[in-house]
Amino acid sequence: MRRLGSVAAVGAGLLVLALRPAPAPRSAVAGATVTGKVKFVGKAPANPAIDMTEEPKCKAKYTTTPHEPVVEVNKNGTLANVFVYVKAGLPADAKYPTPTTPVEIDQNACMYHPRVFGIMVGQGLAIKNSDGILHNIKAMGKKNRPFNISQPTTMTTNRSFTTVEVMLPFECNVHGWMHAWAGVLPHPFFAATGADGSFSITGLPAGTYTIEAIHEKYGTQTATVTVTGTGTKTADFTFTAK
Repeated sequence: MRRLGSVAAVGAGLLVLALRPAPAPRSAVAGATVTGKVKFVGKAPANPAIDMTEEPKCKAKYTTTPHEPVVEVNKNGTLANVFVYVKAGLPADAKYPTPTTPVEIDQNACMYHPRVFGIMVGQGLAIKNSDGILHNIKAMGKKNRPFNISQPTTMTTNRSFTTVEVMLPFECNVHGWMHAWAGVLPHPFFAATGADGSFSITGLPAGTYTIEAIHEKYGTQTATVTVTGTGTKTADFTFTAK
């Protein structure tokens, strides 16, 4: 009877373990949020017009003359393609799991999509060629090893980065107007503004952080934010036309 009682106790213990929820992945762990918008003040400069006559396949994807989106001011007066990230404040010994899902950058209509993005050290980068024409992707890392790869047709090439670098530039040797920038970081606390100029950085542990916003033409701005628990703090940025 004692043996059966022991077995029953063990079985009950296993049942409790089985019913206990599995630990949540870090991406699902609750934390604080820093959110905001990147505003633009002044008259937006004219973006360079692009002559795609020699690339009719790309030209056919536009109804008007295409322009390189150096300064993309949204209808609500905000700025797109601004990289926002936690520059300082995280524990020096903190480790964050590398995502298994790659970041994707696509060459479509002879433009990079997205133009600005973040990626973690060691995370896969899937470089797509949706145009089906010759592209030559050049990543001009200063801290990461540069690469220069040719994609003559519709295909995907995979790469990754080994070192923190903000920002790492891309260009196409075939089409001089094609540019992109990557923020390579050891943590997942970053975002890039889009069509409404907003950003949201989630899952932050309590602390005081330096948040930096970077734009390819207008440079950098920083803000200091203190967060606690699961609350939300706002950090807005404003870039002025030059």
